[in-house]
Amino acid sequence: MEHTSTDSVAARPHRVLITGSAGQLGHALAEAFASDEITGVDLAEWNVAEPAPSWLRAPDLVLHAAAWTDVDGAEADCMGAERANVGGTSNVAALGTPLVYYSSDYVFSGTKRTPYLESDATGPRSVYGRTKLGGEQAAGERAWIVRSSWLFGATGHNFLRTMLRLGAERDEVAVVDDQRGCPTYVGHLAEATRRIIQLPFSTYHVAADGDCSWKEFAEAIFEEAGLPCRVRATATADLNRPAPRPAYSVLRSEKPETPRLPHWREGLRACLSEIKRLGQ
Repeated sequence: MEHTSTDSVAARPHRVLITGSAGQLGHALAEAFASDEITGVDLAEWNVAEPAPSWLRAPDLVLHAAAWTDVDGAEADCMGAERANVGGTSNVAALGTPLVYYSSDYVFSGTKRTPYLESDATGPRSVYGRTKLGGEQAAGERAWIVRSSWLFGATGHNFLRTMLRLGAERDEVAVVDDQRGCPTYVGHLAEATRRIIQLPFSTYHVAADGDCSWKEFAEAIFEEAGLPCRVRATATADLNRPAPRPAYSVLRSEKPETPRLPHWREGLRACLSEIKRLGQ
């Protein structure tokens, strides 16, 4: 459902609250919105599973990046994941200001073989996916729902940083070749968020152009980083993970106004440049 925005959030200087500010997306959002008055909160400042602290000044905009992201852990602690992703979003929405809620490809079953559009029926197969979908509903009507996938950045824990570490330690790594998606650089997603908040409240698919398997992504990482590590294909079933993964989670937008992100290869190169700049 789409709602016409009357808040004109992007048309004036504003106070921006970033939840999950210590995470990879939170870092990128802080850079993208550096010209605004930013308040960043992470778990130590505000566990969003609880009501907002009394000292928190009401913002003009919330960028809600805080989330339970442990996909397998959610299977073992479904109540914890729900408190964080659904209850936490309800608490953020209770601030009464427009918010951007970052959702996931996991809200879909992954059984399609063509890109998922905003109008496609959801059907999460994991606890994590169900709680992210529940968070979309908890965000309320004054929200931009931004679905993205396979996020990576220069900070935090993500596939790219894991591959860089393993590629420097090993001659070969095994990576699944039966999942396909759009590796999305958080720096590009954060910049796109500035354009999203100029659009009507609605759901938007914002993921990198192009698609690949995790194996192909690993190979590209090693190639761009100049690491000689080989990549051996393996199957998702061989990993015996508690949570099912979408086999196909390519996201595309059917809305012409949705910002288009660069190709995932461009995001990879930009991220590696950022890592070099940060000396990590």
